[in-house]
Amino acid sequence: MILLVWAPFLIPFLAVPAARRLADALPPRLAAWVLGATGVVLAGASAASLGLLALAGLLRIPAIAALGHMSLPWFAQASPTSMELAALAATALVVAGVFTLRAAHQHYTDLRRAHAALGPHARHSTEDGHPLAVLDDDRADAYALPGRPGRIVVTAGMLRALPAPERAALLAHERAHLTARHHLFLATAEYAAVLHPALRRLRAPLGFHLERWADECAASAVGDRVVTARAVGRAALAAARTPRPARPLLAPAVAAGPVPRRVAALLSPHPRTGALARPSAGGKPMRLVTALALAACLTVSTAATVAATRELHQTVESAQSAAGEH
Repeated sequence: MILLVWAPFLIPFLAVPAARRLADALPPRLAAWVLGATGVVLAGASAASLGLLALAGLLRIPAIAALGHMSLPWFAQASPTSMELAALAATALVVAGVFTLRAAHQHYTDLRRAHAALGPHARHSTEDGHPLAVLDDDRADAYALPGRPGRIVVTAGMLRALPAPERAALLAHERAHLTARHHLFLATAEYAAVLHPALRRLRAPLGFHLERWADECAASAVGDRVVTARAVGRAALAAARTPRPARPLLAPAVAAGPVPRRVAALLSPHPRTGALARPSAGGKPMRLVTALALAACLTVSTAATVAATRELHQTVESAQSAAGEH
């Protein structure tokens, strides 16, 4: 088990670059799903491996071995996991759990506070089923506030900065974030980054592709890619002129991410491809190789976790059988 259990800790260092490279060659929606799924699989495998190491150490404690009707000498000889390694794994698992819960609490608190702050200061109307909150604020900002109900939040300063066609594109962009529940993708990336340091490098590209996904939805809704590109660029310029108002981390915003790349992608003659993929990442052979490499990484990580779990289970059963013989 000790060899198999290390694979989920090492594979993310190979899988994350492959996922980022592949995402650059895919349409935004598919790219976001690839990055999100990669984070979930790798983070889950890492957490499971920490749990297996910690459990192997717990089973070496005489009281727990007796509770499981196991032969402790037999199990200690069959399982190569040391108590020191198990203690480190248990500590890492507890620390990761604490940080994950703290992040979840912070996200929940931020969203709740943002919804409460909208009450007395916003004028509400309905925009295709999503409430629209207009803040009386001269600073330019617009974002999608998830919740029940999700709300499109825009300041008066942002509305004044855009002509009517671009305002429609901006609202369509934020509406796309709410409809596709992009905040769940962002939350997944945040929690995955807590469980494995290599997964932190998925957050920025995932945020970018989510914005590109919303850009494409907005362009389709208004029927004009040029207008959408102007809306994105003008909104970013307007937002850059003043300090940004407080906004929850899980609230996607039209002015977020590398705006020049987003604008260039909207004006690209090949809108179905990813966000200006690098030439080396855009060819079909290289894209296929990268996809196969990523699939292999995810498969090996998952298979190693399953095999290590099965091996530990078989070791426990053998230790129980050995105890029954004496």
